[in-house]
Amino acid sequence: MHGKRQGRAWYHWFAETDTPQERKLLLKLDLLIVPYAFIGFWINFIDGSNINNAWVAGLAEDLNFHGNQLVDFQTISSVAGVIGQIPFAFLFPYMPMNWLVPGVELFWGVFTLLQYRAKSYAEFMAYRFFVGLFEAPFFIGVHFVLGSWYRADELGRRGGIFYIGLTLGSLTSGLIQSSASANLEGVAGLAGWRWMFIIVGLMTFVVAFAGFFIWPGTPDIPNKLFLSDEELDIARHRLQENGTDGTRPANIALPKVTLGLLKTVFTSWKVYALVVWNLFFWDSDPQPWGGYLLWIKSLGRYSNAQVNRLGASAPGVGILYVLFINFSSDLWLGRTGSIVLAHVVNIVSMVILVIWDVPESAKWFAFNIYYFDIGMSSVLYGWANDILRHNKQERAITLVVMNTIPTAIRAWIGLLVFKTVESPRFTKGYSFCLANSICLIGFTFVVRRLYRKQEEQYALELARSSEAVVEEISHPIEKKEAGVGNVTVEPVA
Repeated sequence: MHGKRQGRAWYHWFAETDTPQERKLLLKLDLLIVPYAFIGFWINFIDGSNINNAWVAGLAEDLNFHGNQLVDFQTISSVAGVIGQIPFAFLFPYMPMNWLVPGVELFWGVFTLLQYRAKSYAEFMAYRFFVGLFEAPFFIGVHFVLGSWYRADELGRRGGIFYIGLTLGSLTSGLIQSSASANLEGVAGLAGWRWMFIIVGLMTFVVAFAGFFIWPGTPDIPNKLFLSDEELDIARHRLQENGTDGTRPANIALPKVTLGLLKTVFTSWKVYALVVWNLFFWDSDPQPWGGYLLWIKSLGRYSNAQVNRLGASAPGVGILYVLFINFSSDLWLGRTGSIVLAHVVNIVSMVILVIWDVPESAKWFAFNIYYFDIGMSSVLYGWANDILRHNKQERAITLVVMNTIPTAIRAWIGLLVFKTVESPRFTKGYSFCLANSICLIGFTFVVRRLYRKQEEQYALELARSSEAVVEEISHPIEKKEAGVGNVTVEPVA
């Protein structure tokens, strides 16, 4: 069984069984993978969420945007994200990830930058579409790489540090916009919100170019700039012990996508359970729709710069939630406990926001704890990586499917229950998120049961295989020579 780490105190970074060579390798992988994943996701979320900050910083007034046009911008990015993910279900196992992941980041940076010159609703919609299109494979690509190098008891902490990029992206997006509004308004004839797109677009280019050199790829198609052959052998050996299919020898061609592979994926319980589970997770999260910023603005007592600074409080404290939930999943609570805790807190937040007629301090509290919900994202995706670890082609396809379908469904949720004209009180939206949190807690126990049955079956098959090998070595095999009637006995080599 693969769950929280056993045998050492929670504050130990390595497992008791890790050799000195493995610890050295893990430190190197942590330095190559985790900081870039974190910084890349930070930039990803700045570029993806800055439309909310720009909206409350003067974009809507300057371009005469109104009604539900903010949720239209959010929706078009989500729709593009669905389209952009589909090809990568098949490409992840076959392409160098140190080219793929930074490459798409470079392209979304171009369209992030171009938003500074937008003058119409149609132009903004086009730019938001292409930002969403090229951002699409980044998140799931990072999880594919994490699952290609780390064991189940190592994924939560690394994934948690990676996921801080989301909360830090939300935080710094607000602070960048606040500073741009306060200090760059009118400089070179540009509004402060336009300067934000210029600043973050240029930041994206720097991070993307660094990724081509830093990102280590996967054990199958590694970037050898910082990894030796000996270290790659150690990594593949660790994967074999973990039961992870990621150990193809260099001289064996990559298998092709076949109807048999697709049949394996879509006749398995895994893809359906993981899609439903992830759907509940995605739809329990209210923060993409900008409710906190819109509520602060509705109070009518803060400037544009102050609205963005205050709006940074929720993702700021959210960093602590993400770290706590993900580290505790590996070292203390286990995966089930961490997910349940995150969504119990989210249920409290959503209940307060559904009631709404509460003291203002209660609303500040509710908005500032709702990042607990998304804090368990890397726990869920890490668990999915563990469930799918026995077949990397199935893992790539299933990870993309489990991300694409919820993305496609959530793309329309804003239009249905988070309409901009209903702000700041999204009663339907917060009720919807509340219901999904409750369902997610219940379905987590369903996934845990299915996972345990799979691991029991895998352990049984492994034991039978080992017994068969021992039996084969222990007893000679009778071989009948071709064309001869007598029987000879030969030992097994």
